[in-house]
Amino acid sequence: MLKQNLWPFIKSQAIITFGLLLYALAWTTFLLPFKITGGGVSGLAALIFYATGIPISIPYLILNAILIILAIRILGKVFVYKSIYGILVLAFFLQLFQSLIHHAIVKDQFMSAIIGGILSGIGIGIVFTQGGSTGGTDIIAMMINRYKNISPGRLILYVDVFIISSSIILSHSLENMVYGYVTLVVATFTIDYVLSGSSQSFQVFIFSRNYETIAFRIGNELKRGITMIDGQGWYSKQPTKVLMILIRKNESSFLLRIVKQEDPNAFISMGSVMGVYGKGFDKIKS
Repeated sequence: MLKQNLWPFIKSQAIITFGLLLYALAWTTFLLPFKITGGGVSGLAALIFYATGIPISIPYLILNAILIILAIRILGKVFVYKSIYGILVLAFFLQLFQSLIHHAIVKDQFMSAIIGGILSGIGIGIVFTQGGSTGGTDIIAMMINRYKNISPGRLILYVDVFIISSSIILSHSLENMVYGYVTLVVATFTIDYVLSGSSQSFQVFIFSRNYETIAFRIGNELKRGITMIDGQGWYSKQPTKVLMILIRKNESSFLLRIVKQEDPNAFISMGSVMGVYGKGFDKIKS
């Protein structure tokens, strides 16, 4: 019983760790070699690295430690604990990869900004899908949001724009600053894509004479609820049963396989939905 309870937690932490690894690779492999500054505390730590040569992991840890101390009373222990794990693991990966990687893999700076943005966006997106946090500007935004009616997303954007704009003071290069904005835009788009892809749901209608066996298998194998609707064919005037199921995107191929095995001639209508709230899906947020 204990193993069953621990397994989801261990799996989630492993996925978060993988996301942090990708994020660290984005910085050390693609952004730092070209002195490209991204957003967040990582971007601020990168500015300190460019100015002083201190490895990015050290200012990243120090800045986040200050934010954690300020946030622990305001945001609560649960959020802070999640942030501490993400901060420590990311700092470890940044230190490890920066000590191993000394040259850029890609020679073109623009391509490096694009790849760095994509990789960092995927990494952060993976962390967010598991409810993890890397601290940084998330902490700043949430603390200010407690006292001012400003959305956290807008606050994070303001902070990121300020950090990237500050890079021109150190590098004296308008080109590097523009590449920083390119990285920010690509990373933001990639994060949104990862988050929407992981939570996308489908509404499926199945028309089949073998509706009973199909419903039985979907309920037992997919563990999804099924609603059976009474219908009537317009042309045949015959009564029919229609199955309506809500599933996640990653379950669609399994559902189609079940239907094909039970009734290859079944008629299926599948459409994406904006959101599904309830047991097995998303929670309603006030």
